[in-house]
Order: sequence, then C-alpha cells, then structure tokens
Amino acid sequence: MTQENRVPESYYTDLKAIQAIDFTLVELTLYLDTHPNDFEALRQFNSAARKSKALRSSFERRYGPLRQFGHSYSAYPWQWIKTPWPWQV
Repeated sequence: MTQENRVPESYYTDLKAIQAIDFTLVELTLYLDTHPNDFEALRQFNSAARKSKALRSSFERRYGPLRQFGHSYSAYPWQWIKTPWPWQV
C-alpha cells in the first residue's frame, strides 16, 4: 500500500468497535428468539442497536461507505471503489 493509501490505525479501532457491538446484537437476537418476553434483554438489544447505528454513522463520515445496496450513502466521487473494504482488513 502506498503512503497516500495508508489506512489510519483509528480505522481498525473503529471497525473493531462496530464488529463487537454487532456480535452483541447477534447474540441478543438469538436469545430473544427463544425468550421474546425478556424485557431486560430487549432493552439491551435496543440500546445496542442504537449504538451500532451511531458507530456506523460515525465510521462512514470518517472513512466512507461501510455497507452496499442502499444501506450506505456515498459522497462524490463514488466511494465504494476505495479500498480497503471492511471485509479486507
């Protein structure tokens, strides 16, 4: 990777935070599938969902689109072709 294409360390830190909260969401989803009346788990799920949304929004403002198919907006010029993509790191 050339000097101008170097990914800042904060990219990895921010992406890791998103992955961690999304793991929490997956686990809470699985739990709530079998315990739909657990109010505390549902409260935790909603809190984690809000945090995930905020982290993704912050990430995309700093580094560009995180998701495709209309889930993320792009600035001009088209940003989706910029690397690395989240699954490449």
